[in-house]
Amino acid sequence: MSIPGLNAWLRSAQGRYVLDWEQRALDEIVVDIFGFNALQIGLPQCPLLRANRIPLRQTVSEFAGADVVCELTALPFASHSTDLVVLPHMLEFSDDPHQILREIERILIPEGQVVIIGFNPLSLWGIRRRFDRSGDFPWNGNYLSLNRLKDWLQLLGFEVDRGTLGCYAPPLDQEKWLQRWQFIENAGRRWWGFSGGVHVLRAIKRTHGMRLITPNWRTKAVTAKALRPIARKEGHGQH
Repeated sequence: MSIPGLNAWLRSAQGRYVLDWEQRALDEIVVDIFGFNALQIGLPQCPLLRANRIPLRQTVSEFAGADVVCELTALPFASHSTDLVVLPHMLEFSDDPHQILREIERILIPEGQVVIIGFNPLSLWGIRRRFDRSGDFPWNGNYLSLNRLKDWLQLLGFEVDRGTLGCYAPPLDQEKWLQRWQFIENAGRRWWGFSGGVHVLRAIKRTHGMRLITPNWRTKAVTAKALRPIARKEGHGQH
């Protein structure tokens, strides 16, 4: 089983166009991230961690075909055990994206990193989603804007490190038309940077410094002072 329509879309010209761009963007972003454990949550049929050099790289999905099959809202990994999580297109197709992010925050080590891929609602792809009533993938998702995603990450203690947008061509179905629109990629990055069809965002889990608890010297001084009058009173009674 898988997300309805996903596999067919991945094989389409439109799906290949999006995945080719995402793979190139991810190769550049994850190549310099090191550690011991990395997870790709979603799209296990796509080797999105291929450029990363972390020794243990696993895929996670709700459906068969992944290394680990589980609910994404209850990941079976220990807290503070993962260095890197790549999350491709899971938030906009989930009933509880907040809980998925909370689980990722839980399993990441301090200074661990998450890379999130999603469709941009402020794009030609987002416009088509508003008017497409077919219910087919990827038009049946709830696209998240970069600002909303950044707000969610900030609330969980993440700091956005870098991001990029791509896929400026219209969401056309035929490869020959997508090829004819390739010229717009460079122009889009230069002039309409906010309107790419897909965004990739990398964020780092920050941890706040601990506050040391020191002895309460003032309380001890007050206690010692309070004992003196009692000692003088006992001495006065002996004369």
